[in-house]
Amino acid sequence: MKKMKKLMIFPLIAAIFIAFIPLRAQASFSVSAQSAILMEQSSGRVLYDKNANKPMRIASITKIMTAILAIESGKMDEWVKVSEKAVHTEGSSIYLIPGEKIKLEDLVYGLMLRSGNDAAVAISEHVGGSLDGFVYLMNQKAEEIGMKNTHFANPHGLDDHENHLSTAYDMALLTRYAMNNKEYQKISGTKVHNAPHPTEKWDRKWKNKNRLLTELYSYTTGGKTGYTKRAKRTLVTTATKGELDFIAVTLNGPDDWNDHIQMYETGFTTYRLVEVLPKGKIEQIKDKFYKKKVYVKHSFDYPVTSKEKKQFKIEYKLKKPKKEWEDNPPKIVGQVIVYFDKQQVKRMPIYYKYADRQAKQSFFEQFRNIFLVMIGVKIDG
Repeated sequence: MKKMKKLMIFPLIAAIFIAFIPLRAQASFSVSAQSAILMEQSSGRVLYDKNANKPMRIASITKIMTAILAIESGKMDEWVKVSEKAVHTEGSSIYLIPGEKIKLEDLVYGLMLRSGNDAAVAISEHVGGSLDGFVYLMNQKAEEIGMKNTHFANPHGLDDHENHLSTAYDMALLTRYAMNNKEYQKISGTKVHNAPHPTEKWDRKWKNKNRLLTELYSYTTGGKTGYTKRAKRTLVTTATKGELDFIAVTLNGPDDWNDHIQMYETGFTTYRLVEVLPKGKIEQIKDKFYKKKVYVKHSFDYPVTSKEKKQFKIEYKLKKPKKEWEDNPPKIVGQVIVYFDKQQVKRMPIYYKYADRQAKQSFFEQFRNIFLVMIGVKIDG
């Protein structure tokens, strides 16, 4: 929202009292990984971190970016002709055949479930025009998302470039972005996928390598595994329990399955998602012009512990009303700012409901006028 010059700031900063079941104290734990993070999906709040902003090698969790770019390309139903270069990519493979044609959608499943490096190159050549062209798109998207300590140099995560680096925090940001896409959610959370084989009667059958998803932790909803000799074990997973959706990332984690389970269990035990700002009419505003006429379109929820429930403050900033607004008020008249522990965590526009009503009336008036013209009635005298 553009900066408002004339603001009428209402002194409505008050603690929000939210009642919910008391939680057990957070258990102390340690993770094996050199770098780790636990993030809540809807708010982006970091609930745990260990060296989360340290740039490190990330191995095949790189493929989360490759997958979301393929999905967003709008080409998932297109057929991809597999190149020799793709087939001869080293490392993990889905055993593509030179010259075969395979749907981009199936390549993304092979990429995410079996970590096919051959699939990564085939995807990059089709979506980006070339491997280098696709890498450009990867870094462009990273900048867009806010991955400030990330540089991609390939679509698969192999140790073939010294500057292919990211952080646990940046990979959590990427996963948070990707999990807003329904198709990515579906692919990431698929345990087994069958794809046609070009030269055999039987289908290829790919089982997901993410053991948290397939056998170890029932609340897991998706993720991506990774390993190279230099990066060691890397892992991104997502998990949901009740209203809480978590993202966990570990880099160089020798015991990563248990690292993720520990972070999840502590998070689910310690935090609750609470409604800080309800959707709809803002009852607290008593100004004559705005009273019972302003609202927010969406509620705002935030994860907190039982000890943090009184640390919210809300500030409403409204434009100073003008005389001409009585007949034609603007749609957006201010903003609401939510603070947690004295830090701003959310900013949302405040809408004036009469402006919406006038827009609807204008539509119906236009429809009425068109109808009258069609039946031969003059509408301008």
